[in-house]
Amino acid sequence: MNGFMQWFKSSNKMKRWIFLILIGILLACYGLAEIIVMKEISFQEVGKVVVIFVLGFISIVLGLIFLNKRTLEVLIESTDERMENKKNVNVKSLIFDKTVYDQGPNIVVIGGGTGLNTVLYGLKNYTSNLTAIVTVSDYGDGVTNSRKQLEMLPLDDIKDSIVSLASKEGEIDKLFNYEFTKGKLKGLNFSDIYFSAMKEINGNFEDSIIKTNEVLNMIGKVIPVTLDEMKIVAELANGYIVEERNKIPEIVSDKVTSINRIFLNPSNCRPAPGVMEAIKNADCIIIGPGSLYTNVIPNLLVGGVVRAIKDSNAIKVYISNIMTEPGQTDNYSVSDHINAITEHCGTGIIDYCIYDTGEIIPEFIKKYNMGGQDLVEQDIDKVKGIKFLQRNLSMISNGLIRHDPNLVASSIIELVCDDLKYQDKQNDPQYLMLNNKLREDKRINKIKKTMQKKEQKNKVEETRVGKHKVKNKGKSKSKSKFSNKYSERIASIREADERIKRKNSKGMPTTEKKTAKETNTSDNKKPKKEENNVEKPKQNDKKPQNPKKSKNKKVGKRMK
Repeated sequence: MNGFMQWFKSSNKMKRWIFLILIGILLACYGLAEIIVMKEISFQEVGKVVVIFVLGFISIVLGLIFLNKRTLEVLIESTDERMENKKNVNVKSLIFDKTVYDQGPNIVVIGGGTGLNTVLYGLKNYTSNLTAIVTVSDYGDGVTNSRKQLEMLPLDDIKDSIVSLASKEGEIDKLFNYEFTKGKLKGLNFSDIYFSAMKEINGNFEDSIIKTNEVLNMIGKVIPVTLDEMKIVAELANGYIVEERNKIPEIVSDKVTSINRIFLNPSNCRPAPGVMEAIKNADCIIIGPGSLYTNVIPNLLVGGVVRAIKDSNAIKVYISNIMTEPGQTDNYSVSDHINAITEHCGTGIIDYCIYDTGEIIPEFIKKYNMGGQDLVEQDIDKVKGIKFLQRNLSMISNGLIRHDPNLVASSIIELVCDDLKYQDKQNDPQYLMLNNKLREDKRINKIKKTMQKKEQKNKVEETRVGKHKVKNKGKSKSKSKFSNKYSERIASIREADERIKRKNSKGMPTTEKKTAKETNTSDNKKPKKEENNVEKPKQNDKKPQNPKKSKNKKVGKRMK
């Protein structure tokens, strides 16, 4: 009985169609009853009965169709692991939903770090024909105790990519990053133990990673770009050579210079088995996003990789970074990122560049500015021979600006669909299934984005109302779309800076501190009055002893 009542829960959306069927039955029965009891038949009465009966019949048919469709959706949502932890998912064409992953486009993603994992996390919702070609290189921190004892290669990027492609990424993440704290295994990392055991079982490192796909039920596969242990070396503009990957940004900043080029040591690193075949058979090759000089370009410098990409018939797409990276891409624009890749690899390696709109909430941009980072300038006019696509790719995660995996993936799949359409494959099953799923995901992402913006706006509004109100609200509009959209928040940030300056101005002589306490109200009580109604000091007040304080406009007025 309890199982039967589950079908009538509001979340299952069954009752509406059952109700529609009941209405249809009532209308059809009413129409039949009218005909039976009718003594005189007139044209008007017959028309009325026919209309009622037809409406009832249509309601019954529609109710049965949508009830069966919704039943199928509920069954798929309850059994399909991809539907877990997703709310308000309206699944369409579920009969083909499983097929779209197996028959989806063959996509190769090249890179490393957080950027690569973001792309993989989003794309695994569209295709299982997914290959990640990942950097294998030390960060220069020295060999860990776990790696030293088990004699393992640096697998951080490979491990993170495997986690991103796992169907249960949360649990796999905890497991792979677990470090033993007791007994003989103390100091050893589970992922190193796992790969060491897989290597012994399968005989080589490459097979152990590929077999991981079956063991962990991964969607797609991960391949190291090379099995040779390589070092990423940077040559700076001042001629200085940096041989430790993790020290490149620090030394670049300390020497006040820039990166001239990146090269591998040894320079004759061979691609791992499977790398060349994956690139050759790809429908789409994705490069980036990620650290330009330590994750993106190094993969392309492995012997034969660039030539294979150029010879491939796949769509070559570069996903541009949203923010610059201190010590690597300071003051870099979109064109600077692309030029760095072409200088190392030559032309013909990028067909499309997808970059973000740059419309990010000012509070977060300011936070990055304080750390020496800024938005990547969108100077696309400086690059020729590449098609640029501007998309809304950014999101805020734990206070950090990140690529949204779903938005990045949908942008890539949209490009694949457009390519199929260009080849007159609109009736191809792959195109139909991808396009259908893409439209539905866009609708869901739009709803989520709207809800996130409302939540962020409400938080900022609550904070601002609790402290102060924006002056001259709505008097003028900025010419910039960005400034117009976030004008209130920008004004809020500026006023916060002014309050900090006023607080700093309290570092004045003792006599003037007393005057300030007597004449001004506290910041916590009435900040608005403090801004607009500053009381003038008495005429016999002394001039400030520190000449720097006179730069403040309000102090200047008080001196007069």
